[in-house]
Amino acid sequence: MGKGWLILLLAFSAGGLASSLLVIYLFYLLKTLPPGCFAETELLPGVTLDCVKVLTSSYAYIGPIPLDVAAAAWFMVNIAAALWLYRTLSRRAAAFIFWWRLLGLAILPYLLYLEFAVLKAVCLYCTIMHIMIIADFAVITLFLRRVSPLLR
Repeated sequence: MGKGWLILLLAFSAGGLASSLLVIYLFYLLKTLPPGCFAETELLPGVTLDCVKVLTSSYAYIGPIPLDVAAAAWFMVNIAAALWLYRTLSRRAAAFIFWWRLLGLAILPYLLYLEFAVLKAVCLYCTIMHIMIIADFAVITLFLRRVSPLLR
């Protein structure tokens, strides 16, 4: 795996991790709103930028655990998997990283449905995480298509 691929994978995971950690720290620990979390104008008809509505909804938790904590853990595993693939270039690491990232991608339609159709509100930091997941999946897919014959 070239360093360019690794840098891309780490950058997308770090961006998602930073976004989730910011929400965890500011919103859940300090009880303050992260910057850029509210706008009165509609993004789409009937949909506003309102992190409070998203983060305080019952959908923002898996049991007692905020989704942002789960997202932070997911991005940390992403980082570890990218480093594992970089070090070993093994088929096992490649398979894990692909399926792990596919799991993250598979959850996105449900989360987007909740934000746009159910809550009618979008969280800026959730959107950043969503973009990082999509970009990350695209990069690992391209990488694996190019190097799969070279994996051990």
